[in-house]
Amino acid sequence: MRRLLLSAAVLLSLSAVAQGVSAAPACRDAKGKFIKCPPPAPPAATRCKDAKGKYAKCSAPGAKPV
Repeated sequence: MRRLLLSAAVLLSLSAVAQGVSAAPACRDAKGKFIKCPPPAPPAATRCKDAKGKYAKCSAPGAKPV
């Protein structure tokens, strides 16, 4: 009986931990208060250069990303 109660308590504690992990990350300021998370930075634009070293469209033949 004790073993059953112990295993039930372990399962309940593991489920509580799993719920905390699945939640969205919380953003906090320097004082520790919850704040709205800033939006992620947009990806940097990809630029390409041709064989001569000049900037060109990435779809151009021989263009390589910088």
